[in-house]
Amino acid sequence: MEASALVIGTFAILFLFGFPVVIAVLIPSLLYVLWEGIPLAMVGQRTIYALDSFPLMAVPIFIFVGNLMNSSGITTRIYRFADTAFGRLPGGLAQVNIAGSLIFSGMSGAALADVGGLGRVELKAMKEHGFNPAFASALTCSSAIVGPIFPPSIPLIIYASVASISSVQLLLAGIGPALVCVAMLSITVAILGIVNNYPRSPRWPTLGEVWRDFIPALPALFTPVLLISGMMLGYFTPTEAAAVTAVYILLISAFVYREFDIVHVFNAAVETIKGTAAIMAIVAVAAMFGWILAVEQIPQLFNAWVTSISRDPIVLLLIINLILLIAGMFVDSTTATLLLVPILCPPLVAAGVDPIQLGLVVIFNLMIGLVTPPMGLALFLMSDIAKVPMPQILKAMIPFYPPLFITLAIISFVPEVSLWIPRMLQ
Repeated sequence: MEASALVIGTFAILFLFGFPVVIAVLIPSLLYVLWEGIPLAMVGQRTIYALDSFPLMAVPIFIFVGNLMNSSGITTRIYRFADTAFGRLPGGLAQVNIAGSLIFSGMSGAALADVGGLGRVELKAMKEHGFNPAFASALTCSSAIVGPIFPPSIPLIIYASVASISSVQLLLAGIGPALVCVAMLSITVAILGIVNNYPRSPRWPTLGEVWRDFIPALPALFTPVLLISGMMLGYFTPTEAAAVTAVYILLISAFVYREFDIVHVFNAAVETIKGTAAIMAIVAVAAMFGWILAVEQIPQLFNAWVTSISRDPIVLLLIINLILLIAGMFVDSTTATLLLVPILCPPLVAAGVDPIQLGLVVIFNLMIGLVTPPMGLALFLMSDIAKVPMPQILKAMIPFYPPLFITLAIISFVPEVSLWIPRMLQ
């Protein structure tokens, strides 16, 4: 127990003093190895073992796909079609923001990619139409949460790898919760649009106008259809789907949109290397940290503590939701998934919670952390892009927390929302 106290105590101190998460995890892990006299070769073995994962190969490929789309004009075409189709709804461009995020999420797999890519286009258009920049920023952050739960999803792929469950079933399970989240946000925006008289398109589009903007966007819109149908029919795994998506985006950029530029590809590759290096460094050190916790039987101790409180799945879900919401406020989603899933999930699975549903509960909790201080990575990114002070964005976020938490409650306590598609394919 002295060793486990050393590891956890050192991590807590380093984290509270503002050290990068990778350093805060690595240093106590190395201290444990030295304390216990474990050969240093074990460090290399555990980290290499964690990175030698076929499902994790999808992560850099989907990051590359997101970067490619931002440099090839695809985001602009997606937004133009969403504007034509949904701009007349109450809330106007605010509804377009939500619809565009859902479409874009079917290709990028990451919330921050949505904020940094399509978010720039959405923010510019909403400001030009008279929307408050803080409101536009808050809505963009909220709608970006759809990305990590709609396939493809980088966080879900990482979760599936850690929990040793089917990544295909988990990705397909995200379709229902993503649509629920979109519906909750759309209802909220409609109410706000009516109350505040937000600008919207003066009339409904004609069929010809919808068709005019649908055709240029069709190749991009077909991407999630290709990806989801391929996985459902068993033609390829999520990792293979990532490669297929990357090749498809390159092909439509070169031969359909004719905006293929080797400089853009190179820049996308460089950004991908940077993003992948950060994620994989976290994966490597978290694997070592997780191994230490397993050796010290921390998961078993947590299991005993939780089950001593209750064995009711609903009570356990409430406890885990609270823990994850707090964790998401302070730790990025990748680190939280790698460190907490092996500890938090076993007692819930033992109590009868489906591991597929639990994956959506975990990831959606952590995604809410992206729009919740003090970490709130999506908020900081949006504040930098929009040049809007953080307090203003936080004030504008207040109406969007209720629909996000309602969605979380539905995912947590209505299992069929997540499980109906995976069960249909069994």
